Amino acid sequence: MTATFSHKRTDFPDGFLFGAATSATQIEGTAFGGAGASHWDTFALTPGNVVRAETAARACDHYHRWAEDLDLVAAAGFDAYRFSINWARLLPEGMGAPNPAAISFYDRLIDGMLERGMQPFITLYHWDLPSTLAHRGGWANRDITGWFTDYALTVQRRFGDRLASTATLNEPWCVAWLSHFLGLHAPGLRDISAAARAMHFTLTAHAEALAALRAEGAKSLGIVLNFEHIEPASPGDEGAAATEEALFNRWFAEALALGRYPAEALEGLERWLPARWQADLDTIRAPLDWLGVNYYRRALKATAPGSPWPASREVEGPLPKTTMGWEILPDGLADRLTKLAQLFPGLPLYVTENGMSANDHIHDGAVADPERIAYVDAHLAACRAAIAAGVPLKGYFYWSLMDNYEWALGYDKRFGLIHVDSESLKRTPKWSYQAFQHMLLPRTLPSR
Repeated sequence: MTATFSHKRTDFPDGFLFGAATSATQIEGTAFGGAGASHWDTFALTPGNVVRAETAARACDHYHRWAEDLDLVAAAGFDAYRFSINWARLLPEGMGAPNPAAISFYDRLIDGMLERGMQPFITLYHWDLPSTLAHRGGWANRDITGWFTDYALTVQRRFGDRLASTATLNEPWCVAWLSHFLGLHAPGLRDISAAARAMHFTLTAHAEALAALRAEGAKSLGIVLNFEHIEPASPGDEGAAATEEALFNRWFAEALALGRYPAEALEGLERWLPARWQADLDTIRAPLDWLGVNYYRRALKATAPGSPWPASREVEGPLPKTTMGWEILPDGLADRLTKLAQLFPGLPLYVTENGMSANDHIHDGAVADPERIAYVDAHLAACRAAIAAGVPLKGYFYWSLMDNYEWALGYDKRFGLIHVDSESLKRTPKWSYQAFQHMLLPRTLPSR
C-alpha cells in the first residue's frame, strides 16, 4: 500500500481546513517552565491509576522542541493547529498572577504558528486542572464557574489578538463522567453525586466563560464534545443503549442546543444535581459560533442486571478494532454529523479529533501504518458524505500530531502521525503523515 489517501484537497469545499491536534499535558512536559501541579500530576503518582505509573513530567518535551514540532505541522501541509493551554502552567495556583515563563512560551508558540502560515485553534481546558482548585472540589464545586471564567479571560487578554478560534472545554463527558463516576481519569472519583454536579458545572463554566469572552471582543468561540455511535448489543438491550446515548451523546449537546437535559439521564442524575440547576439552562443555551466533534468508534451497550443505574455494560463487537479495542465504524461519523446539523441548524461544525492507535514501530528508518491510512481515508469519505448531505462541516483535525502521553494508558497507545521514540524523543514521520503531505501540498498560505 502506498502512503496516500484516495481524496484530494480539491474534493473538499474552498476554505475547508485540515489540521492536527494535541493537548498541553500530553506533549509539553509538566516538569518544565515553572508549571504548577495539576490533578493529573498527582493522579499519576498514585499507584494503580496509570500504566507503569508513567507521568507527563517529560512527555514529548514540546516545551523545548516546539519549533521543530511546528515545522513538522507546516511541512505536512496543515492549515491549522489545534493545541491547548495548560491551566496549571499559566496559573500555577489556579488563579492570581500568571507565570511569566508560561506567557513567554505560549507567545512563542502562537507566533510560531502564524509565522508558518497556520491558524491557531486554542482549547482552554484539556483536563489539566490546577491541584489547588482540585483540593477545593474542582468540577464538583460551583465556584469553578468563576475560576474558569477568570482563567479564560487571562488567556484572552494575553493571547486573544492572535487566535483564529477558541474552544472553552474539550470533551466535558470525560471531564465529568469518565473522571467522577467511572473513575478512570483524574481526579479518579467514583461518586454519582460528584459526577452529576460536574456534568452540570462543566456547562455553567463554559457558558459564563463564553459570555465573558464575547464581552472582551473574542470571536469564533465554541466547545468540543465527544461522540460515539452507540447501539444495543442485542434485542432487549435498547434501554441500556438509550441511557448511554443520553449520557454520552445527548446530555451536553441538547443542553447547548435546546436548554434541556434528556429524560433518560435525568432518571439517574436529577436527584444529585445542584439546587436550582434548571435556572442555569437558559445561560447554557447561549449561541455558539461553531461546535467541535470528536469521533472515534462504535460502542455496543448491554443491560447489566443487578447493577445500580445506569445498569449498562459494554460488549465487544465484531468490527475491526484499533489497539484501544475501539470498533471502527466510519459511517457513524457521517451519521453523527448529520444529526448535529439538525440539532444545531446552520452552525458550523468541525471534526476536531479523529484518529486511531496502532502498533507502530520503526523499520529501516520508516514507520509503515497502512491501517491508519485506511482509517483516515474512510473517515474523510464520511466527512465528504456529510458535506454532500448539506452538513456545514468546515474542517478536519487528526488526533494526534505525535505519539504522546495517553493519560491513564501512559505511553503505550500510539495515535500520532509522527512516531516519538520513548527514550531519545526523536521524531519520525509515519506513512500516514506522508499521506497528508501528498493530499495537502502545495498549501496556499493565507494573506498576511
